[in-house]
Amino acid sequence: MNDADNSPYSHTPEPGEVGLVEPRDFVHPQPFTFDCGQSLPGFTLRYETYGRLNAARDNAVIVLHALSGDHHCAGIHSLNDRKPGWWNNLIGPGKAVDTNRFFVLCSNVLGGCQGSSGPSSINPATGVPYGISFPFVTVRDMIRAQKLLCDHLGITRLAGVIGGSMGGMQALQWGIEYPDFVHRVIAMATTARENAQGIAFNEVGRQAIMQDPDWNQGIYGKGGGPRVGLAIARMMAHITYLSDTSMDRKFGRRKKSAAPAASGAALDVQFEVESYLKHQGESFINRFDANSYLYITRAIDHFDLPGTYGSLEQAFAPVKAHSLVVGFTSDWLFPPEQNRHIALALLRAGKRATYAQLDTDLGHDSFLLESPQIYDLVRDFLERA
Repeated sequence: MNDADNSPYSHTPEPGEVGLVEPRDFVHPQPFTFDCGQSLPGFTLRYETYGRLNAARDNAVIVLHALSGDHHCAGIHSLNDRKPGWWNNLIGPGKAVDTNRFFVLCSNVLGGCQGSSGPSSINPATGVPYGISFPFVTVRDMIRAQKLLCDHLGITRLAGVIGGSMGGMQALQWGIEYPDFVHRVIAMATTARENAQGIAFNEVGRQAIMQDPDWNQGIYGKGGGPRVGLAIARMMAHITYLSDTSMDRKFGRRKKSAAPAASGAALDVQFEVESYLKHQGESFINRFDANSYLYITRAIDHFDLPGTYGSLEQAFAPVKAHSLVVGFTSDWLFPPEQNRHIALALLRAGKRATYAQLDTDLGHDSFLLESPQIYDLVRDFLERA
């Protein structure tokens, strides 16, 4: 039986929830050549599915994750581990991405570290992890690998692709690369090209990792490596996902303790926002690989549709999908004008495109949070005749 025909859960889920889900691995046994010219003898993508393919096998929706995301975007993995997927609020029976109607697919990207082939994978030629000998990965490489997964599952057409941030970059690339395969594109909180500020933030994170002596030129064992550097990279990046207003409302200048009595204690964590960022860094290093962080941030930096295709209008020339682009007013990482620029370029290229701008004060991560406005936009757009 094809993977796509199997139920994603084996117990009765709560209303509106997909319930228990189990990740699967797609192993592509043929050589895969990256945009950089290097090749792998094959690759693996770890993925999850929710809902069922219809008889025509054309009701699939691909969900595309951002930098620190993975394949687990809905449901729970066990009754003992009830932490839901990162977009569980959007995906499920009767939700905006309705699994009663759509077959939803999400994979960990090529170059990732949650089961897909990446720098932490074992090189069959050496018996040790690839490290930084893994081929340089682009956003286009990511979606080309995902297309092979779709072929494996027997999907004949995608009803939609949806993602935010780097997921939005992938969604745009899907519409360009496979115009006859993609019916609708939803890109949120994203950009057509990484700007200098975004590259700068990513480079600070990479330097924090590479200057950590435990990085060791990318050679380290499982559970080891530049944990301090990776935590700092995560702390710095997480600040860019928030907004001044949201941070002030959540933390303000509230302190964890009174002013230190001893001079040495002055450098300890004192403010709640410091404690929050420290927690973000510490939790991140337990689930993410430092080399994957280097690779994926570089893929984001090199995402440049106008530079690659000559102009944004030329980049969108092949697109046949109807596109929805969503910007958020408080997003200063990929500001609303960058999202609006994408929609306008699609329209100038003669394509069907809609732009929506949501007034939020939650920053770049607004697309991940509870929002009836987002739910209505996504539901209406996907279900439009």
